[in-house]
Amino acid sequence: MSTNKKYFFTCKDYTVSDENFDLVYNAEFEMLETFPQPKEEDLGNYYESEEYISHTDSNKSMLDKVYQIVKKDTLNKKVKLINSFKTKNRNLLDVGCGTGDFLLNCKNNGWSVVGVEPNDNAKNNAKSKLGANKDSVIYSELSKIKSEKFDVITLWHVLEHVPNLEVYISNLKCLLKPNGVLVIAVPNFKSYDANYYKQFWAAFDVPRHLWHFSKKSIQLLFLKDKMNVVKILPMYFDSFYVSLLSEKYKTGTTNFMKAFYIGLLSNLKALRTKEYSSLIYILKNT
Repeated sequence: MSTNKKYFFTCKDYTVSDENFDLVYNAEFEMLETFPQPKEEDLGNYYESEEYISHTDSNKSMLDKVYQIVKKDTLNKKVKLINSFKTKNRNLLDVGCGTGDFLLNCKNNGWSVVGVEPNDNAKNNAKSKLGANKDSVIYSELSKIKSEKFDVITLWHVLEHVPNLEVYISNLKCLLKPNGVLVIAVPNFKSYDANYYKQFWAAFDVPRHLWHFSKKSIQLLFLKDKMNVVKILPMYFDSFYVSLLSEKYKTGTTNFMKAFYIGLLSNLKALRTKEYSSLIYILKNT
């Protein structure tokens, strides 16, 4: 990464450690980076929490219930998007597959699926849902996949978590077939809700989120490996869920009305700016 960086502000890890981390602006790629970044072997410690919901199917708290309701609707939209791609063999790799719900939905729609999930609990949960099947394998890391190539690779809120970002992007390129489709969903630090909540914005999620992207940064990072952004889609629900968490971080209470208002305002402003809380990038391999 470039050395052309400057201090942005400091965020707290509200989920696990209560430690503070700086965000620094990388002008070369128009993105933010978490500093200092935990050593790769220590990163797993920052995911060891029952509140890290993407690794569980928790439905206990009100926030859990909201997350699960939104997840069901979002899953249907994701599968509809994947089904719209014209591919020959319909084989898909989902990186950071969590508890396997997206993979299961794709499998039920005729896709041959492979997942990558480093968290053991989430991985075992996913395996139990998919069952023992040669067409639904889950690896612990991307490097374990040796000879396969895929029509579609998806990363739903995963790219912000990976160390060695540029190397990781090159590895994704190697796993994608010529003219294959790469789907990347990440938070957008230029959204209204990010600007409103600033250091309390839940989607900064330091230090689990190592990178914080803008539309320009995604285009620049992937262009280096000759992958082009062909379409950008909004994730409307993210502004509401992120605002709920952000209100909790900022005020100590879950203010549903205020969070709903900020989430709605963020989406309304994005109708003009196109800077939604989270964005889906469709990229084509060349």
